[in-house]
Amino acid sequence: MKKSFILLLVVAIAAACAREPKFVINGTIDGAGNETVILQKRIPGGYEVIDSAVLENGAFKMEGVVDYPQMVNLAIRGKRGGLNFYVENSEITVHGHADSLYTGSVSGSATQAEYDAYKALFDESNAEMTKIYDRYRAARMEGNDELASSIEKELEALDTKQNDLRKEFIANNPASYVSPSVLSELAYYLEVDEMENLLGKLDTTLNKVQTVVTMKEKLVQLKAVAVGQKAPDFTLNDVDGNPVSLYSKIGGDTKLLLIDFWAAWCPPCRQENPNVVKVWKEYNKKGFNVFGVSLDRTKEDWVKAIQDDKLTWTHVSDLKYWDCAPAKLYAVSAIPANFLVDADGIIVGHNLRGDALAQKVKEILESK
Repeated sequence: MKKSFILLLVVAIAAACAREPKFVINGTIDGAGNETVILQKRIPGGYEVIDSAVLENGAFKMEGVVDYPQMVNLAIRGKRGGLNFYVENSEITVHGHADSLYTGSVSGSATQAEYDAYKALFDESNAEMTKIYDRYRAARMEGNDELASSIEKELEALDTKQNDLRKEFIANNPASYVSPSVLSELAYYLEVDEMENLLGKLDTTLNKVQTVVTMKEKLVQLKAVAVGQKAPDFTLNDVDGNPVSLYSKIGGDTKLLLIDFWAAWCPPCRQENPNVVKVWKEYNKKGFNVFGVSLDRTKEDWVKAIQDDKLTWTHVSDLKYWDCAPAKLYAVSAIPANFLVDADGIIVGHNLRGDALAQKVKEILESK
């Protein structure tokens, strides 16, 4: 009797284990040989492999367990890119082509379906943005700065519209595992108070999500460089190898200093540079200056971009890419990024682009 009871207990435990929630991914990839596919998730500094499988006649299967629905990347080993989707403990089917895996389809993940519906909210505005940007680029190439400036306002208005959609999604879906990713997309545009407010609206069930953990940690850093705070000092070498401190450029004839984080490899930075040049030319003699901090990797690229874009102010860099010490100090996670600092070293503006920079500089200088 005792042996029978133990046997039944073992069988019950085994059955319970068999029923434990897990994900099962059944995938097919056309146009691939007997290659290895890897399932990985983004972590600070790169990716962590969750599982891998060898393709057999274009098919593969993966199994595992995740603590909560999360974004993963499915890629063919040795090839760049891949398919991003939400994995959760369910039966998931993936299909794609080896040459364009990023366009593959995913079914069986409720969170992925939710994410697809979220992305569809932007289909119309994304198509509109592409057309507007084409017009903007053409105006720039023709040297029509007045038209380009006008079109830039259209782009900014569309940016605002899309950000409003993101905020609305978070407000309507506080417990969705998609919401942390949406908030991460928004983070660049938010001041500290608004980011703290939106984080506070998320359901407590999301506190375990790594994106939420990371944003809360970043919020502490952002508070230290928020508008109204004293700008932290730092020293880096200029293009000639001479050390230059931030505070050596603050005060004196400089009533306003723009700390401009950028890089030669960053298209949006290069797109914004003409605007910064325009503001510098208009207000430099009235007390406005710029302090460029580059996240470049090579001196050659850095110096060439300075010359090509006619950036005549002081530039510094440690040529460490995203490991740039001042970028970390100022919690910069996307570029271009900037901080406007007054003669006392107090931050009075953050991420001012386009006409917003000129308006803020004019407003402050004319009030003095």
